[in-house]
Amino acid sequence: MLQLAEVIAIIWKQSCVKGKQRTRVKSEIISIGTELLLGEIVDTNTPFLAGQLAALGIDLYFTSSVGDNMGRLVGTLKKAWQRSDLIITTGGLGPTQGDITREAIARLLGEKLEVNEELKQHIVSFFARRGVEMPANNIRQATVIASAVALPNPQGTAPGWWVEKEGRIIITMPGPPGEMQYMWQNEVFPRLQKRTGAIILTRMVKTFGVSESKVDELLADLIPSPNPTLATYAKLDGIYIRIAAKAEKPEVAQKMIAEREADVRAILGDAVWGVDDETQEGIAGKLLVDKGLTLAVAESFSGGFMTHTLASAPESQRYFRGGLIATSNEVKVALGLDPCLVTVGASAEVAAAMAVLARQKLNASIGIGIEGESGPEAVSGMVPGTVFIAIDSEQIKKRQVQSYSGRLYQMRRRAAYYALGDLVKLLRSM
Repeated sequence: MLQLAEVIAIIWKQSCVKGKQRTRVKSEIISIGTELLLGEIVDTNTPFLAGQLAALGIDLYFTSSVGDNMGRLVGTLKKAWQRSDLIITTGGLGPTQGDITREAIARLLGEKLEVNEELKQHIVSFFARRGVEMPANNIRQATVIASAVALPNPQGTAPGWWVEKEGRIIITMPGPPGEMQYMWQNEVFPRLQKRTGAIILTRMVKTFGVSESKVDELLADLIPSPNPTLATYAKLDGIYIRIAAKAEKPEVAQKMIAEREADVRAILGDAVWGVDDETQEGIAGKLLVDKGLTLAVAESFSGGFMTHTLASAPESQRYFRGGLIATSNEVKVALGLDPCLVTVGASAEVAAAMAVLARQKLNASIGIGIEGESGPEAVSGMVPGTVFIAIDSEQIKKRQVQSYSGRLYQMRRRAAYYALGDLVKLLRSM
């Protein structure tokens, strides 16, 4: 019977031969832990692993979560065994009675758990280095089955497993994200990469100020391409375009991505503000530092979201003076705005006055003011979600009016990101 390595190699060769249909290797992720089902913690492992599998060119067909119940866990594993070639589990490898992943896999495969002396010594040493007495139940973490190879876990006491049997692979990893990601990157990813013979690299191009439908229209000639592929995603800070390229060598995929990114940038122009892990606040901060400028904001509609976003950016103290949050007319007047102006209601003039106020009060080079309407239309006479954004400096006097829909939380976040996007464009043009 062929092992998975041979199966993947054959499939990859078939996918490269014109006219032959590609058979897909099916992978599956199972997150284990009753705390996931109770909503006590959020499963961040599955999204991480899904992206990693895509990067390896391995197709993910199923994901599931199951609690710490032996019958249900074994049943879930049996179903995965019947339909998937690669099964990845996270969680359930701790020392307690509720950590049953090892026992469940042993039952699935009909094998016996036995203590591995090398693993036992590792766990003993782990506690000794910390000067902590080791509870006896930690020895459970040193048990393995005959078909399992233990995966080292320098970040904790629970080793993972790499199991190969009957043409399938089962990979078990700890639930804590830090331990899981370390094990994946150092133990699992390299093993899988050697077997796939292919790699998928991605690049996320980030835009702002253009709707998703417009982006789709502008990129219509590029989207049908099978390799590299394009996909769009609507986020609060704009529309993202994911470019994914598949090749046998990383350098080939990188070249494909670079060429397609150049095409996207040529079409979308200055709507593109960043890529991958870049953030608007980070890019705005770098531009401000490079130009020797500082920033202050005054917020009403956005309720402090922009202040929080800017203050959370690395080294923000180098360029961000601070924020004034005034959600009532009384506070706006107390800060120095004209009473006659603010009593009229939200307007571009109020936003402009707030931008000037922030710049002058906090001694900044640039001030941003965000004002808007969040109340019922029948009361204010203005469509809820109408936002006024103003940017003020000695060189810049700019006002914008935007209208958003959705939950108030989303509209406030969107207003803050729109102001940042507008700031980035202005700074780049200076």
